Amino acid sequence: MIKAALAILFLCCPAAHAAPDAPKPILDGYTADPAIRVFGDRYYIYPTSDKPNWQTTDFSVWSSSNLVEWKKEGMVLDVTRDLKWANIEAWAPDIVERNGTYYFYFCAQGKIGVATGKSPTGPFKDALGTPLLVKKGGITTNTIDPYPFVDDDGQAYLYFGNGDGHANVFKLKPDMVTLDGEAKEIPMKEFREGVVVFKRKGKYYFMWSIDDARSPNYRVGWGTADSPLGPVKPAAHDFIALQKNGPAVGTAHHSVVNVPGTDRWYVAYHRHAIPDGNGYQRETALVRMEFTADGAIKPMDPMTAPFRPGDVGEPLVNGKGLPDAGARAAPAKAL
Repeated sequence: MIKAALAILFLCCPAAHAAPDAPKPILDGYTADPAIRVFGDRYYIYPTSDKPNWQTTDFSVWSSSNLVEWKKEGMVLDVTRDLKWANIEAWAPDIVERNGTYYFYFCAQGKIGVATGKSPTGPFKDALGTPLLVKKGGITTNTIDPYPFVDDDGQAYLYFGNGDGHANVFKLKPDMVTLDGEAKEIPMKEFREGVVVFKRKGKYYFMWSIDDARSPNYRVGWGTADSPLGPVKPAAHDFIALQKNGPAVGTAHHSVVNVPGTDRWYVAYHRHAIPDGNGYQRETALVRMEFTADGAIKPMDPMTAPFRPGDVGEPLVNGKGLPDAGARAAPAKAL
């Protein structure tokens, strides 16, 4: 009798038994390694443009006024045309602005370069004519995945690294294209690549990707430090901040954005494309990030969309978020 009743329920309400859908990707096409930033009244995402076997050659940018609708602004750098020192493997860019110039850091052929422009949508021109970083001398990790961070005192840092349990970091001189001093190692628990650094309430947060990008278990760990140079203390609880759930797998190589003027935060990350993706065919998604009362990052669920249909998202006015916009956003859901 019970089995018959359950069968009738399934036939009448098959949706009740269907696997939930993952949130839709926010960018068109196959993209990965998204760097999300705010400039003026718009958000920008600079991803890797996926091609087979990571043989990528160009970078593009998308923009949004509210984190909901995204517009592709176009290609900003083509390494086959715009560089003299590399022509393939264009990976994992990021960008900062200083004194009206935008500094675009990127990987190409296992080296890190820097290009400059006067707009967040480019075009960008190779600033040096040579790589900024190659793996030699005091550099003790692979020169990929650059992450620029400018502290409150104006000191700029460039983090990077892959594959050996620690990242490297250089201080940058004010021109943003000259290294200041020697590389410093920053060990991090289970570190693989994709380090991200931000500051909240006087504390430095470090986040990074664990495992291989081709693995469904590619995931994000985190820790904190009292200095931008470390040492980094891994989280004692909920060390993994983002990991696979349901059809959303390979959920890592992320970046973080704060809605200016608020304590609302979002993470752009990539996952294996749904339904038939893999480590070479990925898509960019967004999730809301929240903190406990003592400042710990709450685990994020890649199956939870950051906004409900019809939400206003996070519009910016005069470079600031609206005080009540976050209240109209879908609440984050921890695993």
